[in-house]
Amino acid sequence: MKVSDNTAISMPMRNLISIVITVAIGVWGYFGIVERVTRLETSDQLMSSDLLKKAEQTPKNLEIFMLIEELFKQTDKQQEALDKNIHTQIKLDHLEEQLTKALNDIEKIKDKVRKNGNSH
Repeated sequence: MKVSDNTAISMPMRNLISIVITVAIGVWGYFGIVERVTRLETSDQLMSSDLLKKAEQTPKNLEIFMLIEELFKQTDKQQEALDKNIHTQIKLDHLEEQLTKALNDIEKIKDKVRKNGNSH
């Protein structure tokens, strides 16, 4: 069988039309997918460039962040000092209670000594 540009093919017209329509739908679908992928890639690149622009920190922002960090350090130091003072206050309160109790005990002992007639 010799095939050339003059070779005749006997095929029903219905089959030829269905083949052409199938190829057309396939080509249309392929280009639709390519268009969608291109659009998504472009959108991704635009978002990436916007994100990089927003992520850049100006010297003013860096200075603010340094000040905030310094304030946090100072706050931590003050909190530690406050915690120590709270413990000191608790110790002082406890010592005051013990001193009051000791004074009361001394007064009771003095009263007992006076009742026994051995006062000085």
